Amino acid sequence: QVKLDESGGGLVQAGGSLRLSCKVSGRISIVAMGWYRQAPEKQREFVASIGVGHRINYADSVKGRFTISQNNAYNTVYLQMDNLKPEDTAVYYCKVVVAGFQAYWGQGTQVTVSS
Repeated sequence: QVKLDESGGGLVQAGGSLRLSCKVSGRISIVAMGWYRQAPEKQREFVASIGVGHRINYADSVKGRFTISQNNAYNTVYLQMDNLKPEDTAVYYCKVVVAGFQAYWGQGTQVTVSS
């Protein structure tokens, strides 16, 4: 059974920082890990991903402000969010893709940035 535990969301003022974590448990072979977000009345959108060979991608809206990383065991993914803006307010979801390209999602963590 695969389980994703997210943490690190909260309320922060514009210009502040937060760090999200997502720990994956279960006997799986992870191909890629990433973060998505969904603001009220908007579709879920891609934020950042890290894959095999440490290939990293970011959405244009977060480049230069957000940093995605993994721990040495490759079972935890982090999202360091700096210089946060009110438009970053959303529920952030962790996504893990395993061998066979099956995807698993975390439960979501709320990030609120006040102006």
